Amino acid sequence: MPKPRLIELLAPAKNADIAIEAIRHGADAVYIGASSHGARSSAANSVADIRRVVKFAHQFRCRVYVTLNTLVYENEIQQVETLVDELYRAGVDALIVQDTGILRMNLPPIALHASTQCDIRTPEKAIFLARAGFSQLVLPREMTLEEMEAVHKAVPDTPLEAFVHGALCVSYSGDCQAGFSTARRSANRGECPQICRHSFNLLDADGNTLIENRHLLSLRDLNRSELVGRMLEAGISSFKIEGRLKDAAYVKNTVAAYRKAIDNAISTAPDLYRRASIGDSEINFVPDLSESFNRGFTTYFTTAPRPTVQMASTLSPKWTGKPVGKVTACSHGQIRIDSGCQLANGDGLGYFNRQGLFVGFRANRAEGNIIIPASPQNIPAGTVLYRNHNRLREEALAGDTARRSIPLTLTLRTIPSGIALDAADSNGNSVSLSEPLELAQAKSPQSDSRRDVLSKTGDTIFSASEIIDQAGNLFIPRSRLAALRRRVLEKLTETIVATHPFDYRRAEQADTRISWTDRLDYHDNVANSLARQFYTDHGIRSIEPAIETAGPKGNETRVMTTRYCLRREFNRCLRTPAGRQWHGPLYLESGPDRFRVDFDCKECRMKVFHLRDNPAKRRKP
Repeated sequence: MPKPRLIELLAPAKNADIAIEAIRHGADAVYIGASSHGARSSAANSVADIRRVVKFAHQFRCRVYVTLNTLVYENEIQQVETLVDELYRAGVDALIVQDTGILRMNLPPIALHASTQCDIRTPEKAIFLARAGFSQLVLPREMTLEEMEAVHKAVPDTPLEAFVHGALCVSYSGDCQAGFSTARRSANRGECPQICRHSFNLLDADGNTLIENRHLLSLRDLNRSELVGRMLEAGISSFKIEGRLKDAAYVKNTVAAYRKAIDNAISTAPDLYRRASIGDSEINFVPDLSESFNRGFTTYFTTAPRPTVQMASTLSPKWTGKPVGKVTACSHGQIRIDSGCQLANGDGLGYFNRQGLFVGFRANRAEGNIIIPASPQNIPAGTVLYRNHNRLREEALAGDTARRSIPLTLTLRTIPSGIALDAADSNGNSVSLSEPLELAQAKSPQSDSRRDVLSKTGDTIFSASEIIDQAGNLFIPRSRLAALRRRVLEKLTETIVATHPFDYRRAEQADTRISWTDRLDYHDNVANSLARQFYTDHGIRSIEPAIETAGPKGNETRVMTTRYCLRREFNRCLRTPAGRQWHGPLYLESGPDRFRVDFDCKECRMKVFHLRDNPAKRRKP
């Protein structure tokens, strides 16, 4: 029978403290940005801080992945090589990378994971990257379960990583040039200006406004919590939570929620799956995904290539919160609501006004179903009120909310020279130490006293789940037994860390060739000579440089390819009679920026082109 597949819950970390909290709350691995070249430039961390995370994580056989998932410019190659060497020496388990030039750098044998920015849409590309030396492949968020399974069958020996929760990029990740084309801020350089969260007007070919001032490209957040089991069956081994800019409360809540979901899925087939790390987390709150930042939830394309449910959050790109009731009256500085929720002073509340805009305010005071807002409000009766800041819950999550420990069996026994203490966990880790001691019969029962000493694991990473006392009624001084317990637990910690199972960079197979094309364009993000050499070595004859190094060409640039479709979202699919009511081509306008939107109905994809020669700029006021 084959070995069970190792399953990991992969959590985001803005900094070292959040990474440690993620592990305490049940993560099997964390991903964190280094001092440079991470796709979230505002979530950078020093090597010293990452080393602190590694030291904590490896006690639980948890892994630490560092994101170096931006494009590398020619003059940065040596800087990246130096950084990778430092990260390797710090004990980092793997790098998550986008730029294939890294495979031609002078690096230590650290494992490399192909970031979602590598845009692995097909089994053919997955096969190529696995043969090129990547140890783990991060799949696009757009994939269906069937597409995940097809990739798994193509590369059965390469772990697949997929997002389960968090923000969605409307474009295929890594294939978005909207930020650079409009604002010279590239997502592929960690500077995404989030063009997709802007409000737009949608116009038809005749200049008629079809939709006005809506966030037409702003997707809801991904939530696959109910689909974990099916993703396991499809071949996913690493379940990734998005959110390297999120705070500790968000990470604690989402990790605890997905820890439970994944453990439940593993328990249904323990012969097929096994958790990737060790240690149990005791959580002192009830996880609730709806209580953490979200724009509304979607399962995206997970279960269907052409879903009929809405995917976008067009009214607001922000978190509106959970509904807490309806307003019954608003006057004289008071808001009366019909609600079954307990509201508190300092809660963040909000509502949609008649113009469809979300208006937020703080509850200065909450007394039963009466709210005293911190700023004047005029809310019609019947309006739904939302809470996007639950002060009491946030205060609770700000405290110490979890302890992670490794259950042990401690066995106390006598030996000719004194006593010995064995410690073993359920994962095959064990140590045994002895203490020289002259033993004599005790005058009173000793078992309760010894159990009390051995059970005090204190601030270590262990808990004594079973104590086997084979010392009979011999007298053992409590201080000597406590000292032996401390030495045993310290030695076991050292043993677990010293035997941490590292993965190393896989060999690149020289005969690997790219089968689907012999030409690359700016969407393939080749930004340095090493990346160019990599692709040349694998059969590419013509390579266009990345837009970040060559700049946009002409007056029109394709900046997004999306599986999300505006026509489908608003029931105007070209396959239906209603679709002809929108006379194409369609255009998106946001401030000075204008985009043409094309629809590939055969592939069911939408393409967005930035038009630098915008007629709107020439209009007279």
